Amino acid sequence: MFSVSKLWATFFYVGLLRPAPGTWGSAAAVIAAWGIIEWRGYVGLAVLTLVMFILGWAVTAMETKGKDDHDPSEIVIDEVVGQWIALLPVAVGLSHSGAAFWTLWPGILTAFVAFRAFDILKPGPVGWADRKEGPLGVMLDDVIAGVLAALVVGLGAWLAHG
Repeated sequence: MFSVSKLWATFFYVGLLRPAPGTWGSAAAVIAAWGIIEWRGYVGLAVLTLVMFILGWAVTAMETKGKDDHDPSEIVIDEVVGQWIALLPVAVGLSHSGAAFWTLWPGILTAFVAFRAFDILKPGPVGWADRKEGPLGVMLDDVIAGVLAALVVGLGAWLAHG
């Protein structure tokens, strides 16, 4: 049955892909970020990340209401938000360099791999947030994983470019 909340929660049904819906969601987020950055730069990505966090919190609440599983795998809007946070240093780098999106592929790849690693392994604060019940917990672990991945991207850029 179609619902707008499911459309958004699954990021246009990408979350229904198997196996590894979270990885599919992150991959779709990279493609979407490419379009957003080309359209409105890092400011556009930052603003839409905040909007998507609020939307994600709301649609996750709708999609999990009355269900035993508070974080079903098909909900990937949280991965989109986390992946976009991880890509923010790349977006800022693009704005300073004037380069095309895929020119900074090492940063994009680092953001993707680091985010997925933090999201899957759930070290420290990511695991703490993941144990929180409810839609905020669903969103927050990916936000924290995205911040940690963004730090990895920033460190990698600093090591590569000084």
